[in-house]
Amino acid sequence: MERNKIKRFFAVLIVLILVLFLVSGCISNTQGQHDKSFFAMDTVMTFRVYGDRSAKKAMNKAIDRIKEIESHMSSTHKDSDVVKINKAAGVEPVKVHDDTFYVIKKAVEYGKLSNGALDITIRPIVELWGITSDKPRVPSQEEIEEKLALVDYNKVVLDEDKKTVFLENEGMGIDLGAIAKGFAADEAVRILREAGVESALLNLGGNVITIGSNPDGRPWRIGIQDPRTEETGQPHFTIVGVTDATVVSSGDYERYIEEVYEKTGERYHHIFDPRTGYPAQAGLIACTIITSSSIDADALSTILFVMGREEGLKLIEGLDNIEGIAVTTDKEIYTTEGLKASLIPSNDNYRIVD
Repeated sequence: MERNKIKRFFAVLIVLILVLFLVSGCISNTQGQHDKSFFAMDTVMTFRVYGDRSAKKAMNKAIDRIKEIESHMSSTHKDSDVVKINKAAGVEPVKVHDDTFYVIKKAVEYGKLSNGALDITIRPIVELWGITSDKPRVPSQEEIEEKLALVDYNKVVLDEDKKTVFLENEGMGIDLGAIAKGFAADEAVRILREAGVESALLNLGGNVITIGSNPDGRPWRIGIQDPRTEETGQPHFTIVGVTDATVVSSGDYERYIEEVYEKTGERYHHIFDPRTGYPAQAGLIACTIITSSSIDADALSTILFVMGREEGLKLIEGLDNIEGIAVTTDKEIYTTEGLKASLIPSNDNYRIVD
């Protein structure tokens, strides 16, 4: 495991421990509790499922399903659908698994909804910067412009009948990092529910999903990570109580070029603006989406971060049963109307704006 992955492993593990600490204080009956941590989709994942032996069996089945999805949608697994699509760019359509087709179709729809704030053809830019690799770098403007010409979700051609995907231009590439984990989370929930699980807490590396309430019947209390914990010394900036919901957060704190940040204070992070080819700079350091569908929350958390507070929250307000939180660079917290009265402050370094 490379140096950056090891650091991310422990960073995510700390967050998972904090989340479990928050909810464990609300649980007095731990009979039938099944816990498991594992590494998938380039992050640490932790499951806590309540129930009998069938619940434990379902938990293991859900984990296997996540790993199956990763094998199809990874940008680095040599036999994945995504790698095959990228290799065949400008040459020929590629037949893919139904799951992959669904996720790509969903991503293209979100590309249209956000006017390109989410664009899965961002792969050439991702590779150019190499933020998550062992050799990240800041490319030249000329290099960025060259790769940016290959980014256009409108050039993803989908054949519904044949389940094929075609990228029109050679050199194009897709990356499902902003949406595949959400789909995997939804699939895990589906499997657990079908097995009769009524209470569970899943954390897929920042994608937190709850089934039902905690075993005491109260909502799960989820702490949302402080994006500047190295400055504040606090683990989270607010707490939300949720039942049957997914809480997905994104921010510039997750992965960035540490060497550049230490020298200049400039945070070149992994969430790119497809319109500029640079890490998004829309005045936010973090954002969170709360809804019932993790695939939607995954996509929308990226969209909100790229679009910024005003434009992003306006888009989310227009969607049904979806709430959002935007944290600005000056540590102000803005939310959609449905969340204004329900956030529990937990950090004096941040201010909730009415």
